[in-house]
Amino acid sequence: MQQYSIREISDMFHLPVSTIRYYEETGILTNIGRTASGQRIFTEGHVSRLKTICCFKNTGMTITQLKLFFSYESEEFEHLDDILALLQERKKSVAEQIKQLQGDYAHVLRKLHYYKDIKKSLLGSQPLPQWKDYKYKVYSSDE
Repeated sequence: MQQYSIREISDMFHLPVSTIRYYEETGILTNIGRTASGQRIFTEGHVSRLKTICCFKNTGMTITQLKLFFSYESEEFEHLDDILALLQERKKSVAEQIKQLQGDYAHVLRKLHYYKDIKKSLLGSQPLPQWKDYKYKVYSSDE
């Protein structure tokens, strides 16, 4: 069985060691073994759990929600409806974040085209473009 030190886990997930310790303290990362000298020993199970934690954290799930999810998961058959409700809420939240990011991305593309055209105008001694001509255009890429 593969084992990892806290530093290896930290590097693997790009998390500060203090965050990993915090996850242990809050109870969302459990059953961490120790060496004779007291150093933490992590397994593939911890790697899997941390992948889930990082995924859910990236979608905006709070520590409280993570604790709730993992408490449900420990008795999943009894809490199947709770798990589904929590994941459905997360799905809705992520869909809203994606929609917001798509709108933000479209705005960045419009600004990018606008300022590129300003540069072209200045280099070619042409009239400057007007933002109103870009405000509602849809660009599929930044090229």
